[in-house]
Amino acid sequence: MTSGTAFDPPGFDSPGFDPDDPPMPPSRRIDASNPNIARVYDSFLAGKDNYAADRAVVHEIHAVAPELTRVVQEERAWLGRVTRFLVKSVRIEQILHVGAGMPTIENTHEAAQRFNSDTRVIYVADDPVVQAHGRAILEENDLTHLVEADFARPEEVLGHETVKKYLEPDEPVALIHSRTMHHVPGKQRPHEIVRRYLELLPSGSYLVLTHFCDPQDDGSGTQLARFVEGVFTRSGLGPLVFRPREEIEAFFDGLHVVEPGIGRLRDWWPDGPLLATASKEDEMFLGGVARKP
Repeated sequence: MTSGTAFDPPGFDSPGFDPDDPPMPPSRRIDASNPNIARVYDSFLAGKDNYAADRAVVHEIHAVAPELTRVVQEERAWLGRVTRFLVKSVRIEQILHVGAGMPTIENTHEAAQRFNSDTRVIYVADDPVVQAHGRAILEENDLTHLVEADFARPEEVLGHETVKKYLEPDEPVALIHSRTMHHVPGKQRPHEIVRRYLELLPSGSYLVLTHFCDPQDDGSGTQLARFVEGVFTRSGLGPLVFRPREEIEAFFDGLHVVEPGIGRLRDWWPDGPLLATASKEDEMFLGGVARKP
């Protein structure tokens, strides 16, 4: 079920990556004995704020699909390119990054404020793990804030006192949904959640969204999607849904999609020539950027 050359993220071969390692001392609010979605993604990104239970989930997926691990890591570079486009090319000065994960290298506010030091960035997370690790790191200045709210409740997010204080209501906002909506099952109406955000944001705002994709190839791609979904379910991490391309594209209905469109992350304005051949795993993580008319 793998393709291409095996890829070992930094730290996977180090003595620190062992699913049987004892957990690091947890805080009073953090349970290190069970995996956590934010820490699992931190482990995917070779971060340091994760425990043995989180690394075990990543190791199980990586053992079967090392290329998918690479694609998840490459999303960070994609998000950096998108942020550069938003700040430099279309002059967005307000970013709302909902479902924010653990602080890592090249966070959204760092990428944005490198090009415009006046860019306001608000991260939204209701995960106590992210709150515990992120608040001191992310609140580096008066233009960067982390608020606690459920990203699946747009009115709660946009009505939060910090959001209302720091975001100008009539100025365009870049709404970032990075790795969020594939954790929202269909019964919770994920498309309506995104649509409601956009209804509440002014004209000229942008939607940035990534999502795991089921290639529906009746073969190894779909089998891999079901496998990864199963790993998350068995680990108690809650839902993970690989949706078909048309359902992912539906998040952008009514918007003006920025070229080169909704597709593989590697193809969205790469910084240089793509020397490696795309793998089937590249087709399983799609992203796009679009403007509200």
